Amino acid sequence: MMEDLVSIHMELRQFYGPEDSSSLQWMRWEGLEVLPSELKKIALGADCEELGAWMPLYSAVDVKDCMRKVQTLKYAEEACYNGTLVIKAFSSGLEIGTCNWTINGPKRNIAYISSSIFVSTHAMDFNFLGLQGNDLIIFSDFSTLDTTENMENDNTYCDPAASSNASDDLYNLEEIAASLLKDDESMEEMEKLAFICTCAFDSVRAGGSVLVPIDRLGIVLCLLEQMSLLLESSSLKVPIYIISSVAEELLAFTNIIPEWLCKQRQEKLFSGEPLFAHVKLIKERKIHVFPAVHSVELLTNWQEPCVVFCPHWSLRLGPVVHLLRYWCSDPNSLLILESGDDANLALLPFKPMAMKVLQCSFLSGISLQKVQPLLKALQPKLLLFPKDLRCKIQISEANTIIHYSENETLCMPSSKESTEIYIATDLASQFHWKTLKQETVTRLDGELFMDQGKHRLLSGFRQADSKQHRPLLHWGSPDLKRLLTELSKMGITGTLKKNMDSAESKNAAGIIDIDDPEKALIDVRETGTVIITADENLASHIFKAIDIVLDGI
Repeated sequence: MMEDLVSIHMELRQFYGPEDSSSLQWMRWEGLEVLPSELKKIALGADCEELGAWMPLYSAVDVKDCMRKVQTLKYAEEACYNGTLVIKAFSSGLEIGTCNWTINGPKRNIAYISSSIFVSTHAMDFNFLGLQGNDLIIFSDFSTLDTTENMENDNTYCDPAASSNASDDLYNLEEIAASLLKDDESMEEMEKLAFICTCAFDSVRAGGSVLVPIDRLGIVLCLLEQMSLLLESSSLKVPIYIISSVAEELLAFTNIIPEWLCKQRQEKLFSGEPLFAHVKLIKERKIHVFPAVHSVELLTNWQEPCVVFCPHWSLRLGPVVHLLRYWCSDPNSLLILESGDDANLALLPFKPMAMKVLQCSFLSGISLQKVQPLLKALQPKLLLFPKDLRCKIQISEANTIIHYSENETLCMPSSKESTEIYIATDLASQFHWKTLKQETVTRLDGELFMDQGKHRLLSGFRQADSKQHRPLLHWGSPDLKRLLTELSKMGITGTLKKNMDSAESKNAAGIIDIDDPEKALIDVRETGTVIITADENLASHIFKAIDIVLDGI
């Protein structure tokens, strides 16, 4: 799609674009003034201040550089980013390859739920069980935002952990999963597809052609199957064309990815059948695939009436532009669009239109009735829920629910007060515990690093050094009399002085005045101990004496 856009842009610049300027003629003020009001609002914004936000289109080189940075994953396969975050993808059921994500880190486990379908007619079902056990869930399915359906206020989501009086059966995971995986919605989708095929059949029987610029791959594959069966059961010999630069590669790819498909499709693999019917139909030349609308093979084999699948849903790019201009004045022809797009704006360049237009809404996310059972099954500690959906579904205002809106930054509280660390067994055998302010502590010397989202401490490779075994942390105040005893053992003599009345030593617990072998002063305070001497060797011996007296690690 990105490469197609670059190619179309190059053609546009070649035929219509100015060679001496980086901006097109229509982006100049005299061109913008004559645009229709809707297009002018898109180009300039509501306040006519967004023209400066337009950026030059990326090039083919940019597309290749971008794709080199893409890392492919299988479902439930782990990918580690920077040793800190472990990322997994789980099937969302919306389309072939679409997914939800989990991001596990040392401080929090996050699950991101996008538009999902529990039971799909082509893609692998929504694997919501893979999202369990996460502290934070970001719910980002906005597919029900434009619906008129609302949930009753008394049917609210409540935290299972906070509902001590609720029966265990109510939150039984198997029962919830069974209710979520009912195939009522998938059956309804199949009925919609059958209705579309019937409308298409009526158009071709009347001598018109059918244009299908729907870009959802699974819907297109199912339409190909049902439409071919309907045409085959009749006496009409109507060709089906697929015009796209990536169609041949994409159709071949869909027949070798059983792990991304629903169970019914996977079973066909073991029975030796093609995963989708288009493989057989292409061999029988009932479906014809061409890379472009101007292909010589297409022009040679072109026949009307026909059914054409081609991009793009915006009706601004690709073969659909040429074919729509060709058929827009034919009242027997049919254009099939997916609802949700502004049809009036999309069809504006092709008016007046005599061609029939059929807008269809397909299942594109989690229905409102299944949102709360899903949350009950996942049981997140913290839920981020869109503010825009509050009027659609009432969720109990518990401390575990935070509402968010677009372009809003939220600070989430940490779910873990402490961090786990994995310590090598050879280091664990070196534990020497000591008590520090009612806490047991030990000192270890190793290499700390992050791996797969976990802190790990391994043995270092430095050579042993006697200085490494010296305590690096001391606590408490030294006993002055005991310190004098240790100093005398080292041949250092001094006297103990109490300077509680001195202004400079107001916080001092005591001072030891060293007079042999060199002059020195040990000032012991409540907040620390200071050694004052000009002799480094003497200071080292005094520190050793304090080290013996104090506890340390």
